[in-house]
Amino acid sequence: MYTVGLEKLVDKMKLENCTPDIDISSIKITQPEVNRPALQLTGFFDYFDSDRVQIIGNVEHAYLQKMEKDHGIGIMRKLMSFKMPCIVFCRGIEVSEEFIKIALEEGVPILRTDKTTSSFMGEVIRWLKVELAPRISIHGVLVDVYGEGILIMGESGIGKSEAALELIKRGHRLVTDDVVEIKKVSDDTLIGTAPDITRHFIELRGIGIIDVKTLFGVESVKNTQSIDLVIKLEEWVKDKEYDRLGLEEQYTEFLGNKVVCHNIPIRPGRNLAVICESAAVNYRQKKMGYNAAQELYNRVTNNLMKKKW
Repeated sequence: MYTVGLEKLVDKMKLENCTPDIDISSIKITQPEVNRPALQLTGFFDYFDSDRVQIIGNVEHAYLQKMEKDHGIGIMRKLMSFKMPCIVFCRGIEVSEEFIKIALEEGVPILRTDKTTSSFMGEVIRWLKVELAPRISIHGVLVDVYGEGILIMGESGIGKSEAALELIKRGHRLVTDDVVEIKKVSDDTLIGTAPDITRHFIELRGIGIIDVKTLFGVESVKNTQSIDLVIKLEEWVKDKEYDRLGLEEQYTEFLGNKVVCHNIPIRPGRNLAVICESAAVNYRQKKMGYNAAQELYNRVTNNLMKKKW
């Protein structure tokens, strides 16, 4: 199970800590969703998602304010007894001394933000889904070509890094070389990034390690990129049949998500950078509803039909 420290959430969302006496360095968040305690404030705690970040907005705060003081304090004490990661008050709501006292007794951090409840929840959920997403590390190169994330794979020494370097010189951006960390942020989206230790570096056999950011500037690198297309480089085999039309899409799978995949045979003289650019543009055309292979098939079919009649 992946976790994210509460300190990281506080820093990322710029939250005010109303209970600085509580040590938050050891508190971990395990769930990417958040919870607004509604029925819990009425005393119904069945099916309470206490392991989520709890959000208090105007509605919840107004409801607590209408309660008798002792009853409201009792409800908050019961709520905090579940040891949730934290409670966040939105819209800059002032937290009463009674609530802070209970929080200190129960060891539940109370945080505060000036953001509206809905926008804050959206930001937190989006960020936590990325931080807590299932992930794997694979051998490959990830580049941003015309806005499409292309993952170049293949045996060691086949030319992945050289292809990436040529793409960078042509104005595209490097995400990571050698090791790609892939996160599944949704059933449709895979995000690739580089390990901190190798970020912005490329290994070129015979030359060594080069720093892409230093040599080509900050516009030549990118920290994260969705993985839209996979290109697998393989040695040319004379007797092997390769797809020459592309009528049927081939896929590869990462973490249960399917990604369009092209197997590209390598021979001396082939310009891999141009092939990657063409693959990216062709993929974008297909997303926009135009399929060149299907268009050719339709033309051939129509031509045959005309000759037949």
